Amino acid sequence: MATYGDCVSALRSSLSHLEGSVSTLGTGVADFPRLANVLKTVRHYELIPQPTLAAAEASLRDEIGPAIAILLDRADSHIDRVERRIEGLKARSELQQGRLASSGEYGYEDDEDFSEYGHGSKNKNKNKKRGANKISSAQLGEEARLRARVVRQKKEALKYSVERLELQVLQKERELRKQIEQS
Repeated sequence: MATYGDCVSALRSSLSHLEGSVSTLGTGVADFPRLANVLKTVRHYELIPQPTLAAAEASLRDEIGPAIAILLDRADSHIDRVERRIEGLKARSELQQGRLASSGEYGYEDDEDFSEYGHGSKNKNKNKKRGANKISSAQLGEEARLRARVVRQKKEALKYSVERLELQVLQKERELRKQIEQS
C-alpha cells in the first residue's frame, strides 16, 4: 500500500503541475483569435478604369492649373522687381564708388561738403576750377554712363508704378460699375 500511496501522491503532484501549465497556457492563448485578425495581412487592389483616371487628372489639372499660373506670374514679376532693384543698387554702388574716387582727386575730405552729385557745396567754385584740370574725359564718360543707367532704372521703376496705378484705377472702375449695377 505504501507503494500505491507514493504513486497516488506523485500522480496528484504531476496533476497539479499539469493544471498550472494548462491555466498558464490558457491565459497566454486567450487573445490568440484577436491577434490572428490583427496580424493577418490583407491586400486590397482596387482597379480604376483608364477614362475615370484621365478625367480625375484633367479635373485636378483644371483646378490647380490657374493657381499655378498665377503663382508663376507672381514669382516672375517678383524676380523682375528684385533684378531691377539689384541693378539699381549696383549702378548706385558704382556711382558712389566713382564719386568717392573722384572726391579724392578733388581734394574733398568731409562728407558734409558733398551735395547729391559729389560736388562740394562750400568750396564749389574753387574745386570746379581745380577739378577741371584733373578730371579726364574717361572719368566723365564713366560717371555719365552710371548716371544714365540710374536714370533709366528710375524711369523703369516709375513706368512700373504708373502701370500699377493704372491697373488700380481700372480695378476701382470695375468695382464701381459692379456696385452701380447691383444697386
